[in-house]
Amino acid sequence: MDQFTSVVTGANTGLGRATAQALAARGDRVIFACRTEAKAREAMDAVAAATGSDQLEFLALDLADLDQVRSAAGTLLERGDPIHLLVANAGIAAQRGTTAQGFELAFGVNHLGHFLFVSELLPLLEAGSPAPDGAPARVVVVSSGSHYAAKKGIDFEAVRQPTASFSGMPEYGVSKLANVLFVQELCRRTDPADLFAVALHPGNLIGTDVMRRVPKPLESLVKRFRPSAEVGAKTSVLCATSAEVLDHRGEYYSVLKLKDPAKVATPELGAELWRRSEEWTAPGA
Repeated sequence: MDQFTSVVTGANTGLGRATAQALAARGDRVIFACRTEAKAREAMDAVAAATGSDQLEFLALDLADLDQVRSAAGTLLERGDPIHLLVANAGIAAQRGTTAQGFELAFGVNHLGHFLFVSELLPLLEAGSPAPDGAPARVVVVSSGSHYAAKKGIDFEAVRQPTASFSGMPEYGVSKLANVLFVQELCRRTDPADLFAVALHPGNLIGTDVMRRVPKPLESLVKRFRPSAEVGAKTSVLCATSAEVLDHRGEYYSVLKLKDPAKVATPELGAELWRRSEEWTAPGA
């Protein structure tokens, strides 16, 4: 079997690092697509020590800046190597602000940055089908059970404004709904022979850095009871590597099991989100 080439966003910590390590242990060439090179290289050294892999690479990727996302994708496109797996793992929660282009921070990072990154890399993903295991190339998007909280869907005006809530969590739920909608619409727009995509919820309070501003009084309690990143990454690894998931293209996994996504995740909303995301991420937009 030929070697897989896999890209993992946010592979420097938490779920991303655990997922990257599992893929490296499989023998993949793993590209760590991360914002901070020093942290990525520290993670790469640890993964190399744990797996013996010398096929780990760094790619600078700042999902909060669409120009930088396009540049990162351009680096891979210029190289031209097929990609067999892309794990859209990086994310933020409980933060407030805007991206470089003025989008609400969680929506901009968790959805829009990944939307552009995956869209730009579709030619390489299609070139990666069939993958070395005979399956289509895969896009695995880490969403969250928090998407169920976005009961009113997506306010397309609000996502172009700074974070409105104090906690940032309502906006996080909207961004995670966008992840689910993106996967569904991506599957409607691509050939099943060329691409498999799925969204997932890794579990509650997984030991990651996604929530960087947990109040100090709660921090030790959360850390004590939350599952490890390795446990949380099991669902990502399942969706990235298992043959059993291939019959469930465009669906939603929650802690290793199929689950119906939120009722607001309709084809109509998915098509509208895609249309607007294309407009917002177009060069010069």
